[in-house]
Amino acid sequence: MPVSEIQLIIGGESRAGASQFERVDPVTGLVATRAAAASVEDAVAAVEAAAGAFSSWSALGPNARRGALMKAADRLEARAADFVDAMMGEIGATEGWARFNLMLSSAMIREAAALTTQIGGEVIPSDKPGCIAMAIREPAGVVLSMAPWNAPIILATRAIAVPLACGNTVVLKASEQCPRTHGLIIEAFVEAGLGGGIVNLVTNAPQDAGEVVGAMIDHPAVRRVNFTGSTAVGKIIARRCAEHLKPVLLELGGKAPLIILEDADLDEAVKAAAFGAFMNQGQICMSTERIIVVEAVADAFAEKFRAKVATMPVGDPREGRTPLGAVVDGKTVAHVSALIDDALASGAVQLNGGEADGVLMPAHVIDKVTPGMKLFRDESFGPVVGIIRARDEAHAIALANDTEYGLSASVFTRDTARGLKVARQIQSGICHVNGPTVHDEAQMPFGGVKGSGYGKFGGKAGIDSFTELRWITIETEPGHYPI
Repeated sequence: MPVSEIQLIIGGESRAGASQFERVDPVTGLVATRAAAASVEDAVAAVEAAAGAFSSWSALGPNARRGALMKAADRLEARAADFVDAMMGEIGATEGWARFNLMLSSAMIREAAALTTQIGGEVIPSDKPGCIAMAIREPAGVVLSMAPWNAPIILATRAIAVPLACGNTVVLKASEQCPRTHGLIIEAFVEAGLGGGIVNLVTNAPQDAGEVVGAMIDHPAVRRVNFTGSTAVGKIIARRCAEHLKPVLLELGGKAPLIILEDADLDEAVKAAAFGAFMNQGQICMSTERIIVVEAVADAFAEKFRAKVATMPVGDPREGRTPLGAVVDGKTVAHVSALIDDALASGAVQLNGGEADGVLMPAHVIDKVTPGMKLFRDESFGPVVGIIRARDEAHAIALANDTEYGLSASVFTRDTARGLKVARQIQSGICHVNGPTVHDEAQMPFGGVKGSGYGKFGGKAGIDSFTELRWITIETEPGHYPI
């Protein structure tokens, strides 16, 4: 099978980088993609192309921008087969996960298109006679967007769609682990008429990431930065942006808790926990990483959950016969295995699991996890979940909040008022009552607190992230001044 070749897209034109780098299929070990390795000069050229396109794109009326975005959604969907092939080859995704990515991504673009006429302002009463005071939102300028590999179409699309709807131009810095997948997105936007620098693609070799990203953050034309990825890298980006006083939206790591109270519907909790913990092999920022269950129902839940997970085998994602596919690389297997070994050595009990076959790692359920274990604290980003036993509701809430992260959470109880009360006490940007921790919709404000970052993607909240709010006045009467 021929290897895909990915080039940079700058100013609407494809161009080769100074060199290339390769992405290997984690399942087969064969080269899946060769991509252009951008130099600092290439990265600067992409920013300058975006800056050059800003005045004309930002001047377009809302319906013109809406029309272009709607075409982009259509072009994205037309490339479904290419996206499935790219995600399978670059990250070992299942076809189902790839098609879900595509479905939600096209919805995100259409939701962004609907926002073009929602970028409003207000007239504010002024104490000054004859003064009309307005608050208006305007495009910020060039937006630098950085997306990861785990939900590659979703996370790259949300990083560019609302910025474009707001009248900004965009440079997408693709993940080194899925350059073809991210390249297909930009190709679809260019085909829809958003070329000429409105959207641009930069791919870089892993060893060049710091230099390439740093040069783009430093460029004065870049006025907004958004990054989805690890908390460690997010802190580096935040520091670099702070040097230039540039706003940055960060969606980082997570250690999502799912609380099960004694009055919960255990069958519903089991279904939600299995989905939340093991969808995409647990490689989702919202993945359920800690199941916190009140002691009174802990044994009953653990047995039901063990039985459910036993029906969820792992297999080759290209065959499409199993709910679990490959993890992204061998380092993930080693990291997850180390967390499991540490927990078992400290007294935890394994309910489900087994040896990995390369990057095909079975679902692991570890019971009786305690706060002193690494599995309680460290983000696994893989197919493992810990069960933690709580004395009561208050203890469950305390355990849920005992983490540096705060992205997603959920609570199960038959008493919805109680569920809402608990949800209000959990320190997370997102919380669901009687639903899984993994839940995303294009129109919702998505983002975390604490070590999970700050700022919001999605819906009207995204408008605030990618516009400047300005105060403008018009004087309608002669001025009177004290000097």
